[in-house]
Amino acid sequence: MCKVEAVRWVLLTEKDNNDRSGLYGYTQRTLAYNSNRIEGSTLTEDQTASLFEEGFLPPTDSVYMSKDIEEMNGHFLMFNKMLATLDDELSQNLIKEFHYELKAGVFEDRANGYAIGEYKTRPNTVGGMTVTAPDAVPEEMKKMIDWYNSCSCVNLEVLAELHTRFESIHPFQDGNGRTGRMILFRECLRNDIVPFIIKNENRAEYIVTLHDAQIKHDYAALSKYFEKEQKEYKSQCRYFDVDNRYAASLKFKSLSRAKR
Repeated sequence: MCKVEAVRWVLLTEKDNNDRSGLYGYTQRTLAYNSNRIEGSTLTEDQTASLFEEGFLPPTDSVYMSKDIEEMNGHFLMFNKMLATLDDELSQNLIKEFHYELKAGVFEDRANGYAIGEYKTRPNTVGGMTVTAPDAVPEEMKKMIDWYNSCSCVNLEVLAELHTRFESIHPFQDGNGRTGRMILFRECLRNDIVPFIIKNENRAEYIVTLHDAQIKHDYAALSKYFEKEQKEYKSQCRYFDVDNRYAASLKFKSLSRAKR
């Protein structure tokens, strides 16, 4: 079993205690590595862990790309922003804040004149698909957010549609995939759904099911893929004894109140 309220509590508690040895550290490292790797980052899992835990990269004969490092640090910050705003309803401003955390420190994007924490100003494409033009992005994002926040019951299939619509709009100049996957993780935590991390090793399945959802508007295969990744995160929650730790904290609080 894996209670989502327990996952939330552990992630927030470990973050507040600067504990990087448990579920929080695992999630930060694994989500940042895989989400950036899907977008072409050259940093390895070990290098990602070193950057997160120690703040530096080990010596190597290879050359580190500054953008890879900057985006990895940005992803760590975006995750913390996500945890800090779990009680807030999903909104355009919040999504822009996530993007700002991811991209504010990326020199190359700033040098290229990319909008940071704001919607794109130049047309872009993804995988050969036509996405929303810059001047139509605010209205399409409003439609997406209004639809999503009106859903009476959010499940994996609803999240699959949300992700598909977001990636089809492609609202930012760069960083859409990483922002979109962070939204997925967040909305799982907000809707009593065990979250999941999309793994780079399963990139082909992810891209194919997402593309099919964009073309066919059928989200069953993508949500089934999410369920597959969800099983792996559940196993990590069991490994870190999330449910028992949360139950122990509740018991301790109850005993403390009883003694007053």
